Amino acid sequence: MKKSIPILVTVLLAFLLANCSTENPVFENKPIMPNSQNTTNAAAETIPMVKTLNHTINYLALGDSYTVGQSVCSDCKFPEQLQKSLKNTNTANSYSLKVIAQTGWTTTNLISGINNQNLSPNYDLVSLLIGVNNQYQNKAFSLYEKEFPELLNKSIAFAKGDKNKVIVVSIPDYAYTPYGQGSGNQSKISTEIDNYNAYAKKYCEENAVAFINITDITRKGLMNPELLAQDGLHPSEKAYALFVERIAPVAARILNK
Repeated sequence: MKKSIPILVTVLLAFLLANCSTENPVFENKPIMPNSQNTTNAAAETIPMVKTLNHTINYLALGDSYTVGQSVCSDCKFPEQLQKSLKNTNTANSYSLKVIAQTGWTTTNLISGINNQNLSPNYDLVSLLIGVNNQYQNKAFSLYEKEFPELLNKSIAFAKGDKNKVIVVSIPDYAYTPYGQGSGNQSKISTEIDNYNAYAKKYCEENAVAFINITDITRKGLMNPELLAQDGLHPSEKAYALFVERIAPVAARILNK
């Protein structure tokens, strides 16, 4: 009987230790890891105050449906939000916005649209976002290689001949929308849009023109439906606001030069 008591104690201790190690991990002090996919909530760069200018700030926005703001209100598109954001830094300034854009336009259509306008080379800021319809309409990539530089040169000319007053915005990825998912070609769409953006970015870098990437924001559309307009294809007002968070600091610095 005396020998059985130590044996019983040993068995009970082993049982308790086993339970503590397998059923009660609450003593592990594991850090809470942030959600690495939640990049759209990252802190936005502060927009510098635009200095007071003695003339109306003229802004020209060139593009397609992403510039005209298809399926959002007239004040919700990114050029309007950008203009408002810049004005908020200094209400003494006044702004004038000219938009040359239309849903479905390719680079060829935009060139034609510009040529049909009687534009003066007196813009303080020019944005260019074009190319998605070249991809969507299966135009030869060589057409973009030919016409994107032409459009960029036109943009520079309208910006008083100053390339430092031009901003090129990357092409959104519609593969991450209900419309794109229904196409059955999501991978092809994303790969081709990456190719367009890579070309535009490289060309801008080689010519010292500002290039702003917003494509990653649009690739959150399926995870965050608030980034999509009601048509299930275009960005929403909220998505355009996220575009502007990246564009506005660069635009303010341009206007302050």
